[in-house]
Amino acid sequence: MKWYMLTLVGKDRPGIVAHVTSALFEGGCNLGETSMLRLGGNFTIMMMVSFNGNKHALQDMITGVAESLGLQVHIDAIDAKLHQHIEPDVSITVYGADRAGIVAKVTGALSEVGFHILDLESDVGGTEAQPIYVMYIDGKANEGIEAVEATLDLIRQEGIEVHLTPIDTMVG
Repeated sequence: MKWYMLTLVGKDRPGIVAHVTSALFEGGCNLGETSMLRLGGNFTIMMMVSFNGNKHALQDMITGVAESLGLQVHIDAIDAKLHQHIEPDVSITVYGADRAGIVAKVTGALSEVGFHILDLESDVGGTEAQPIYVMYIDGKANEGIEAVEATLDLIRQEGIEVHLTPIDTMVG
């Protein structure tokens, strides 16, 4: 079996997951890890799909259902690497006035201290007149939590509220 990353994006509506996964199941596919979420009235699906055929056959299989749901499709061949998870040891929450570059500034600073982002979600809250940008980041502090905390202090000096919470993961 070959592995593919199947990405679908379109206007949110009920039934997207059911129709897409049914088409894949009926076509002989198996799913690995998936991420499906609603973003601003749109729905996006990223899923690892195991399939005996080639990329073009997978494209042909999913095109009809994708078109009927108004979804755009993108497919890439991938190495699956299932069961090779990195466990996060830090959770970071960021609140700041919604302004251009806030994500780049925060993630750039974290990158400089070897922070490995494993999951990032963001949202815009507040009001249209006073929007607030919120990020939730889980990751691995490869150079230690102290290094991450020190770089977050620099972010805080720019008026961005940042909270770091260590994650205790008990394995075994």
